[in-house]
Amino acid sequence: MQVLILYYSRGGNTKRLAEEIAKGVQSVGVTALIKSTQEVTKDDFLNSDGIIAGSPVYFGVMAAELKKVFDDFVGLRKKMENKVGAAFATGGHHTGGKETTIISILTCMLIYGMIIVGDPMSASGHYGVACVGHPDASALDDGFKLGVRVAELCKKLAK
Repeated sequence: MQVLILYYSRGGNTKRLAEEIAKGVQSVGVTALIKSTQEVTKDDFLNSDGIIAGSPVYFGVMAAELKKVFDDFVGLRKKMENKVGAAFATGGHHTGGKETTIISILTCMLIYGMIIVGDPMSASGHYGVACVGHPDASALDDGFKLGVRVAELCKKLAK
């Protein structure tokens, strides 16, 4: 069983949050595959039971590099149905569009037919994990919890 943590990161903040999410996935015995938008392949999508995708905020939506992956892999859409999807974002300002960025990612996942989850109630209980600038201890903890939630749901769905 595998969860893909897919991200685009220009300054390293989104990558750092992705790494902590991967630790959460691995903590429940599920393989975490961390890939940047430049590295990800169609097989990574197909071989994953869940995808957690993250982006910095660019004009209130995901970075073009992440959107390009969803656009390029649209031929896989029917094969992605019923896989688990979740999202995370990093931004430069506390009101800078992190939630709308997360929603833009989740919208693609819904169109792919995926089962969407937000972060757990033990985190913020909202759309996904987000932070301003470099992830602080709270954001890293929430990221870990999101990884756990997605991995545990993948395991439940596999039964």
